[in-house]
Amino acid sequence: MVNQQQKWQILQFSWKNDKILQLPQFYLDPPTENVSLVEFESFAIDRLKLLKVVENLGVSYVRSSDSYKTKLEAELRKLKFPYKALAEDDYEARRKDHISHFILRLAYCQSEDLRRWFLQQEMDLLRYRFNELTETLRQKFLEHVNLLFEAISEDLKNELANELCTSTPGMTKVKEQMFYKVGLADAVDLFRARRVFIKDGFAYVPHKEIDAIVLNNYRTKLSKALALTARSLPSIQSDERLQPLLNHLSHSYVGPDYSVQKNTGKISLEQIDALSGKSFPLCMRQLHKALRDNHHLRHGGRMQYGLFLKGIGLTLEQALEFWKKEFIRGKVDADKFDKGYAYSIRHSYGKEGKRTDYTPYSCMKIIMSNPPSQGDYHGCPFRHSDPELLKQKLQSYKIPPSGITQILELVKGMHYQLACQKYFELVHDVDDIGFSLNHPNQYFTESQRLLSGGRELKKEPSNSGNSQQKNNSQESMNSNSTPTSSNTTADADLEGLEAYFTED
Repeated sequence: MVNQQQKWQILQFSWKNDKILQLPQFYLDPPTENVSLVEFESFAIDRLKLLKVVENLGVSYVRSSDSYKTKLEAELRKLKFPYKALAEDDYEARRKDHISHFILRLAYCQSEDLRRWFLQQEMDLLRYRFNELTETLRQKFLEHVNLLFEAISEDLKNELANELCTSTPGMTKVKEQMFYKVGLADAVDLFRARRVFIKDGFAYVPHKEIDAIVLNNYRTKLSKALALTARSLPSIQSDERLQPLLNHLSHSYVGPDYSVQKNTGKISLEQIDALSGKSFPLCMRQLHKALRDNHHLRHGGRMQYGLFLKGIGLTLEQALEFWKKEFIRGKVDADKFDKGYAYSIRHSYGKEGKRTDYTPYSCMKIIMSNPPSQGDYHGCPFRHSDPELLKQKLQSYKIPPSGITQILELVKGMHYQLACQKYFELVHDVDDIGFSLNHPNQYFTESQRLLSGGRELKKEPSNSGNSQQKNNSQESMNSNSTPTSSNTTADADLEGLEAYFTED
């Protein structure tokens, strides 16, 4: 019988000699080992943090710039993902990279928006890794993923020198560049952009553009894989170990939960109007204005705004007074408020029902859950507003035309949190806020620090904050320890993960 140590040695040996641990890779072969739920969740959270940084850097920096590369490598190091193509001691990092990709593939195959976001960030990550390879390793990688392109001869290159130079933007010295003869189907993106010379059904692709071929091939494979994984959702939903975790990850927020504030009771009700104009994110500013105008908010708005106010420091007593004063200015009398609405406010503070102390909603929860219908004011204005109405709202708040254009471009690209980040920069007249914006209460806290002169803006984005999340029943994880599942034992194993990634 093989003991546990021998079993690990055998497992490690088989992984080290398997192609799936090469870097980079297309993630064609799903993991086949057992994974504990502790590892399952911690791997997924770390990769989600990484992909959010990839998204942020991709909008803030030129992807080929030294700043982009330096910051992304630093994040890979910090989260203990592999960052070099050849390293003898990074087996655990490669294993984590491989498994975490497939876990998030499960979580992010569940809707078209999630698939699109996941696909884009994974492609950007592969682009970075591929471009960091040496010439020799690039060729080995192309062979590994069966992209065997023929390098044209020097004679043919000389013969086609004029055509290659005029058809390839930025090409000045054809003799110093290697060209590959690539089937048109593989080079369709370059062909559409008029970046390559075409002859007899083949594209002549310079070595510096070969990453476009790789990414196009990867996009096709990963898109198909996500569609096949989505077909497995019914079997996943029947697994009570997996489904809560995957739902949680697809709506995941990876920062502080703002359930405990040091300034509780230090904000007066008289300050809220002024604070809403200078330190509330657009979603909360919109809710505050709707409440003042209509003297009422529907349940979705009351929950989103009420928990935000709780997070910035309103006590239960202040919250009851705030909502009651506003509601009785409308069609709700004091008796009706006390008998109905007051209960839900006490409930959100953990004083009624199951005594659950509810936490303020993160950006991901607001964006992905409970979209507003007609007459509602909750949700994310960058995600749920008509672009023209959003433009009018931003104009009314004196956002400059150039800034509005930038925000609308981010919205068009579905970078809703980055659009809010740009809104923060424009409202506060700063060029770089120095952090990744993931939570309305984070927006408020950072705004107050900035306005009070209590912080110096950082020079680079950071994914700061403890890793802390809440599940649907609002059970929290210790932010200083490895995340654990809230409804299963920590040492339970998830067996046969490959079943969820392959067609029956």
